[in-house]
This record gives sequence, C-alpha cells and structure tokens, in this order.
Amino acid sequence: MSVMENAFETARTRCARVVFPEWDDPRVAAAVDRLRAEGLAEPVPLAEASDAHVAAIQSVRSVKEPVARRMLGKPLYRAAAMVACGEASAMVAGADAPTRRVIEAASIGIGMADGTSTPSSFFLMEFPDGRELIFADCAVNVAPDAGQLADIAKASGETATALLGRSDIAMLSFSTLASGAGPSVDMVREATEILTASGIRATGPVQADAALNASIAAKKGISAEPANTLIFPSLDAGNIAYKLCQELAGAQAIGPFLQGFRHPVCDLSRGANVDDIVAATAVTVAMA
Repeated sequence: MSVMENAFETARTRCARVVFPEWDDPRVAAAVDRLRAEGLAEPVPLAEASDAHVAAIQSVRSVKEPVARRMLGKPLYRAAAMVACGEASAMVAGADAPTRRVIEAASIGIGMADGTSTPSSFFLMEFPDGRELIFADCAVNVAPDAGQLADIAKASGETATALLGRSDIAMLSFSTLASGAGPSVDMVREATEILTASGIRATGPVQADAALNASIAAKKGISAEPANTLIFPSLDAGNIAYKLCQELAGAQAIGPFLQGFRHPVCDLSRGANVDDIVAATAVTVAMA
C-alpha cells in the first residue's frame, strides 16, 4: 500500500475534525463535501471568537486581551485557536492566503512543537520504482542555520515516522563525513551533532548517493540504512532537487506540507484544485 493509500485509509479510520477557515472558497466547499461524503474528515466551520480562543492566543504569545481579540477577527487566527482549544484536530488553509500568513497564524495560535522553534515544510516524493521519500525543506526556510536545520530534521523525522513508518535521516552536503570542508559543511555537521546530542539518529554530512545507496555508503565509511528522509542545507538545494526529480525521474511531488507545529497545519497551494485539497487533508489527518 502506498503512502497516499495508507493516508486515505488512516483518515477514514480517524475521521478527525478539521477546520477550514476558507470554507467560502468554492474549491474548499466542494472538497469539504467530498471529505464528509467519503468519511475522510469531519469538516468544522469557523466558530465565533470565545474567551477560550483568547486564552489560547495568550498562552502562545504574551499579548493583551484586546490585541488577541483583534487577531481572532481574522479567520486564520481563529481557526488556529480552535485547534489549540481542541475544537478541531487540524487546520487546512492557504487556498486564498499566502504561506507566510498561514505560518504566522499557526505560530501564534497553535505554537511550535516541544523542542522546535522553526516552522518548515516537506514534500512527499513518490518515484516510479516505488520508493517514497521525505524531502525538506523545499518551500519555507531559505538559508537555515545549524539550529534551524536541526529543527527541520527533527520535524521531518517525526513526519517520516508518521507517514512512512520509519525515519532514517540524511543531512545532505557536498561532503561525506570529513571528505570536504567549508561553511556549509560545517553548518550541516553542527546540525547533525545537535540532533545526535538530543538522541535523534541522523547521518551527516553525507552526499546524496551515499545517503541512498548502501554500497556507496559502505565505501565511504557509512553503515546506516539507506535514508528515507533527505534534509537539504538550503532552500536552493531542496527546491532544485525536488523539481529535478519531477522532470528527470518522473517523481510525483506531493505537498508542500507544513510541519513543526504542536498540531497539524496544512498550507494549500493557492492553485490547488478540489482533488489536491482532499488529498492534502487526508495526509494532514494521517499526521494528526
């Protein structure tokens, strides 16, 4: 069973409550009808702002009550507060709003997962030969530092465990272990050390071929399993890589999805169609 097939099956089992702050968009409305009809989710409309929502905002950001209430006047913030209060398990937004607004609302209304301070994104990459990989970060963080890269890897590992059943993280670089030097290699090495110090297993710095091919890895002194979670050192590297995989290898790139928050948040493409919204919601519910 593919990851997407498993995500749909998991979504049907959970039928989680999902809030859609852009329900008035015709695409979202049609997706909501399908999600309900197919038992993939229990769509939840926006609630009126309440004292509980104010408290949720204030628990994440130290703002005064009038400021919190003004924030809740915006649908994205109110939807995020509903998730924080347990009125919904996840938020799906972005059909009309840019990514930065979705991230901003989720950061303030929901907050980051414990031990993480960096919102990030991932693509689920499905290849014609059946391989399924997590690529991160390909859409949000332009030039992460070592701490941010470690955050991205931590969140991506949790994503891989939820969707792929296991997490084997490769911290990619143009250098494998100590074979090369330079600021980017040092940054990747430091990020890997942060992960291992916190008990998270990751290999790095490592070149992409050694990360994916066991025989090449062995020649370079690496004994780890082939990676299923590829962490790129910059947005340039990640974005270029996933698009090359699409064009040259016929891979399907599903996403991007946001990660790193206390509860699942999905950022839709503003060009998303009904099928895209249904699939994105199913993956989001599978991670809830």
